Amino acid sequence: MKHAELTEKLIGAYYTLYNELGHGFLESIYQRGYAYMLTDLGLSFAEQCPIRVMHRDRDLGEFRMDLVVEGIVLVELKAVKVLEASHEKQVFNYLRATNIEVGLLFNFGPRPQVRRILLDNEFKQQRASAASAP
Repeated sequence: MKHAELTEKLIGAYYTLYNELGHGFLESIYQRGYAYMLTDLGLSFAEQCPIRVMHRDRDLGEFRMDLVVEGIVLVELKAVKVLEASHEKQVFNYLRATNIEVGLLFNFGPRPQVRRILLDNEFKQQRASAASAP
């Protein structure tokens, strides 16, 4: 698996935080706690990373990814009852809009949930080529 060593650390940190805090807090609390976990692990990360969405050379706006770790793995945190397909699609779209290939989706709901989402850059280039073909 791509970036397996890093994603294993990230998943381990998620479960540690989930086991210590449980569910019921706002997403912002989990994000702060997760950031502390990453700091303790000595990992570099950026929070609330802005990404511009463009369409036909027009700026459609900006979205923010929760965390990008070591510049190569996107982490999206949720605090919902259960993950839905729309949450996975959100991470997938973040991957499409960036050069990042691996996304982790963590839910701090009543039961812990983890999703690993992959979108290879080669696939992104194929999609872009197909979209621009006549």
